[in-house]
Amino acid sequence: MADNEKLGWGTKIGYGMGDLFGGGSMVVIGFFYLYFLTDVILISPALAGVVFLISKGWDAVSDPLMGIISDRTRTRFGRRRPYFLAGVIPIFLAFFLMWYPVNYQQEIHRFIFVLAAYIFFSTVWTMVMIPYFSLTSELTTNYNERTSLVTIRVFFSAVSSLVCAVVPLEIVKLFPDERHGYLVMGITMGLFLALPFIVVFFTTREREEFQKEPQPFNLRKSFITPFRTPTFVNLVFMYLFSFVTMDVVMSIMMYFMTYYMKRAGETNFVLGTLLILQVVALPIYSTISKRTSKKASFMTALILMLAAMLGSFLITPEGHPAIIYIFAAIIGLGSGGVVVMVYSIFADVPDVDELYSGVRQEGVYAGLLTFMRKLNSALGIFIVSQILSLAGYKKPVEQTVDGVSRLVKQEQTPEFLLSLKLVFALIPAVFLSICVFNLVRYRLTPDIHSRLDILLNLRRRGEDHDKAEEQALKKWLERA
Repeated sequence: MADNEKLGWGTKIGYGMGDLFGGGSMVVIGFFYLYFLTDVILISPALAGVVFLISKGWDAVSDPLMGIISDRTRTRFGRRRPYFLAGVIPIFLAFFLMWYPVNYQQEIHRFIFVLAAYIFFSTVWTMVMIPYFSLTSELTTNYNERTSLVTIRVFFSAVSSLVCAVVPLEIVKLFPDERHGYLVMGITMGLFLALPFIVVFFTTREREEFQKEPQPFNLRKSFITPFRTPTFVNLVFMYLFSFVTMDVVMSIMMYFMTYYMKRAGETNFVLGTLLILQVVALPIYSTISKRTSKKASFMTALILMLAAMLGSFLITPEGHPAIIYIFAAIIGLGSGGVVVMVYSIFADVPDVDELYSGVRQEGVYAGLLTFMRKLNSALGIFIVSQILSLAGYKKPVEQTVDGVSRLVKQEQTPEFLLSLKLVFALIPAVFLSICVFNLVRYRLTPDIHSRLDILLNLRRRGEDHDKAEEQALKKWLERA
């Protein structure tokens, strides 16, 4: 690896801090937002699912559009970095509004407010995180150095996820009325998630050779050609179904612990166990990747998660109290590998696109993947919410005791509890199996990437390169 491909620790750590927002915000929303909408804002599960689903209609426009804008931005600070500084205040405002306990009398009015707040948050997230994801491929082009960079980034993401899984409920518990608790939590976590982007802006630099004047926009090249490349298609399925698995587990965990396990007060500790083991797993998978390949490391993580989800059928309220923590630990060990490897693989895919298109389109790829990931996540949570509604979910009722208004949980039916357990285990198992199938077909090995990197560097400098080697690489990558 050339010296100029080695990144300093200041750059790696500064860049990694940006995923305090990316990882933490998704955990807070994934773990608590559906529950917040149904049990605090008091809208039905079916209507709460619609909030997630409708917002994806806007994401269908905003995510790919932001990818194009980011690729074509030209400033003295680069293509990506200006958006980090611009996003600090909007991140805080968006997070505050999402957790504001609006109490309009009509349910439809509460629904409109939370829908608007969620769409605003999604827009801000897109404005900041699409450029952030795009920057991974630009900071270094080296196969293993990208894994190192992503490992540090995912470390910050996991630490933030741990904080955002444990701290929010502890803040809420400080208040007799949980609605006030969620308001203070939104303010506190909004500051925690917004401020790191000041550090990201000042510690990263963009590659000069990627700052060439943009070519005229080509819709076909940007949004159709990528889906004709098996490498990208494999990544899409692996990325989407691995992350939607975690979304489903996160969104249903509060209900699982509250109504099935009858241990609601332990929910954040169970999630904390999962996320601590996720952090522990990061150097393990990074080492496996460097000694073998990203594919082998990713496969190890997927198999571990699949075994854990199938084994979750053994978890019962009458079982040993430690079993749920053991399950969380295994999921944490597996999900840590899934996250670090899927983002490491993502960083290599724009290189494959450059082989075909001759231009750098990290933003386009980040926009496409992020939109599809959000849409898939929303569909997954929408399906889960509809199943819970059809299974007969009973939302809390408001009661006043000694002058203090509280929300009181209702007892759920046996049919609802059975549906809850089946959704918790089977949907993730099916999604993880789809990931395994596509990973088997993934063909960008360390050797192939090394040959690709050499060829692309020659082309960028305008030097002669082996046309036969170029065709050989294309043929290999096109084989399904």
